[in-house]
Amino acid sequence: MRRCDTASVFPARFTIAFALLLCAPAAPAIAAPIPHGTLELFAENSWVTPGHDFSLGLHFQLEKGWHIYWINPGDSGEPPRVTWQLPNGLTAAPIQWPVPRRLGTSSIVDFGYQDAVMLLVPMHADASLATKTPAQIAGEVKLLVCRELCVPGKAQLSLTLPVNPEAPVPEARTRDLFAATRKSLPRPAPARWSFRVDDTKDSFELIASGGSHIASAAFFPLAESQIDNSAPQKVVPRAAGFRLTLRKSDQLLKPIQHLNGVLVLSADRAYVIDAPVGEHAAAGASASGVGSH
Repeated sequence: MRRCDTASVFPARFTIAFALLLCAPAAPAIAAPIPHGTLELFAENSWVTPGHDFSLGLHFQLEKGWHIYWINPGDSGEPPRVTWQLPNGLTAAPIQWPVPRRLGTSSIVDFGYQDAVMLLVPMHADASLATKTPAQIAGEVKLLVCRELCVPGKAQLSLTLPVNPEAPVPEARTRDLFAATRKSLPRPAPARWSFRVDDTKDSFELIASGGSHIASAAFFPLAESQIDNSAPQKVVPRAAGFRLTLRKSDQLLKPIQHLNGVLVLSADRAYVIDAPVGEHAAAGASASGVGSH
């Protein structure tokens, strides 16, 4: 474990009973206690429809001043990790992470979430998923919750959803929460933008071209130990873009070919980018959004 000294993401009556079960609403989520907060598992839709993908939500509510971590936690900590127990025909994709915040001090910077956040988990339901019994979804979440110190936690979550051949219907109780969470996810970069990285002795120079004049930008790397998280990120505007200086991490031991991460340009503009570095940039590769990470 990395150091955690941080301060600062189912005859006639049986037929009727069976039909009622298929149409029954999802069992309400029960908040599980975690250190200095609670965690709930939500479903996007009222039931699972075979052949239709949907999402689950891991909704964290944290006490004031405490935080959890992004996929790259920064200088300390660990992101939440989930082990799923799912019925045959239901599979979980990697977590989709909202844009994180910088948390910490002048010398230690973490990436994560305070107050409340929901992590999205895309789910795939096979067309062959049986409709005779409800889908029993369970997961074990392990996490660190931190302030001046870190407290490890674990939560057992479960949810029972009907499996219904009818078209899926959004769950009214959580519709707005899922919509707001999707707005907080980084998007693919616009097609008109291109990105490359100049590799200097002490820094990476992230160069963006093809967009509008930008005076403010912040970069969150997906991989650990590539940039110095606590170093200032200097933005130099250009006619159609900008140059962002990212100091290299002292722990970076070998050259990298791509710089992957989330580029935040304003409160409502954040993009997932994959920018080629050095000679790989000269080969003509350009940045592209990866949708989720």
